[in-house]
Amino acid sequence: SVLVIACPCALGLATPVAIMVGTGKGAENGILIKGGEALETAHKVDTIVFDKTGTITEGKPTVTDVLPADGFSEEALMRVTASAEMGSEHPLGQAIVQGAQEKGLELMQVADFEALTGRGIRAKINGQIILAGNRKLMEEQGIALGAFEAEADRLAGEGKTPMYVAADNSLTGIVAVADVVKPSSRRAIERLHKMGIQVAMITGDNKKTAGAIAKQVGIDRVLADVLPQDKAGEVKKLQAEGRKVAMVGDGINDAPALA
Repeated sequence: SVLVIACPCALGLATPVAIMVGTGKGAENGILIKGGEALETAHKVDTIVFDKTGTITEGKPTVTDVLPADGFSEEALMRVTASAEMGSEHPLGQAIVQGAQEKGLELMQVADFEALTGRGIRAKINGQIILAGNRKLMEEQGIALGAFEAEADRLAGEGKTPMYVAADNSLTGIVAVADVVKPSSRRAIERLHKMGIQVAMITGDNKKTAGAIAKQVGIDRVLADVLPQDKAGEVKKLQAEGRKVAMVGDGINDAPALA
């Protein structure tokens, strides 16, 4: 629709009405527009940063690989990992719990659950301290990765997220989880490239996993191993380069960067 102004005095009413309608239409399509200034400068955007999980991907990860250490079975590793992850709100943790439930595994009672931001989780099961998370968590606890380090690299290169699992500071195996790329992601990024816009992806995943996903959809720049609280800082770094940046995300972890 078009709003026609017949005299300059009417601009005082027409301008805010146009902005209000524009921001309202954006909200209807899941686009947060902070105000008139943001709407006015939108045409200057030359860089768009996408969150990975739930934005580039479907946000519905599933378990793809279960690699137990000697002395453990796949079933035992899944059972203890899923039990430890029951208190987690992270999509990867929830995927492991769902995977165990689909296999009909009986989960165990957990005590002292703790989410370790950007690293994984810690829980106590039958008196044992269970850790599930990334390489950084294992290194902090002085847990030797051995041959599993190469396995984790292989899985990451396939676009999967490997999660190390340890019991009482002894590695018990790896559970890998993967999220499917949205069919529309590559097409959307191709259209942005044709408009001359640089596209970046920001994620807490390791560089290999993030790089594999970015390659699938044709993304130019990957910002990996970024903690939720650091996403806003990465956006500011791009702005410091003189770029006009838009951020696209759907999770609570993206809120500071979206603001």
